[in-house]
Amino acid sequence: MTAALKQTRMTMLLSFNAAAILIAGVLIAGAILLKGGMNFRVVDERSDDNGGEIQTADLVDAESNTANQLTDAQKAYQTSVHTSNGVDSAPVPDGELWGEDSITIYQTADYDICVGGGLSNLGDMYWQTSNTDVISGFYSGARTWLGYSSDTCRFPMIAGTGTTTITAGTYDGTRRDSIDVTVVEVPKVRWEYEVLSLVNQERVRNGLEKLSWGNTCSDAAETRAKELVQLYSHTRPDGTPWSTACDNPDKGTEQVEGENLVVGSSAVSPETTVAAWMNSEAHRANILNPDYTKLSVGFHFDPNSEYKTHWSQYFSNF
Repeated sequence: MTAALKQTRMTMLLSFNAAAILIAGVLIAGAILLKGGMNFRVVDERSDDNGGEIQTADLVDAESNTANQLTDAQKAYQTSVHTSNGVDSAPVPDGELWGEDSITIYQTADYDICVGGGLSNLGDMYWQTSNTDVISGFYSGARTWLGYSSDTCRFPMIAGTGTTTITAGTYDGTRRDSIDVTVVEVPKVRWEYEVLSLVNQERVRNGLEKLSWGNTCSDAAETRAKELVQLYSHTRPDGTPWSTACDNPDKGTEQVEGENLVVGSSAVSPETTVAAWMNSEAHRANILNPDYTKLSVGFHFDPNSEYKTHWSQYFSNF
């Protein structure tokens, strides 16, 4: 193939944090901005004020900031969180809040911590943590766009791995309970391949061929996820385009490449990450592009960074 016939087509899509937006009264998957000098103080027994607030922002793609309705992937995740961590579990004994003695969550805070047994209308509650090196406290609400109710759930501030005892109760004293929460490290490689699996489910649902793991650009996807800590952009920290991260060894082929990025506390698991991308028209188009045959996924978690969770998708046909 002559040089004149060679063609490179690249699509780049960036999910980024915008100001807090409420569109059509519906909060969709968004990145949580942990800015503004928020400081947590461990709650007193009769105080649920952590001195801050949760801000939410919609994912915005490169061409549009129009909000879509929840996708099937998001709805599936919302269903899953209502059957986990004590929510909709066995009936809770009178005076208690949990049917379980312990739960486990990942360091990305992949779940909000909720009271169990279908309890509701509890009024104001206080939440306490025994080990601030594991969970330093809670934000003053829950991630409602992920299916959680602020009446019965709290979004935990993860400080590290280990176990802490969470105690919660109602101000009127009718219910009080404790539960051990173990925070574990993220299974990085497994999660990356789970994103590939979820993407392939979406492609099959739309009549497309599955993608295979892109070994050629696997290192590039990892590199791009790490670079997002320094610069959340399709431009790399050294000023070069994102596509320079992966070089096609076969220069004689028609090269097709694409990149999806997302960061923040809405992308705290493979399910939430793919749901966020599928909820954006342009990112969805990348996932459902019939020209791609390979997908590499990169994930980087840095608890001390601005966004904490950083995801990249590198699509290609090589």
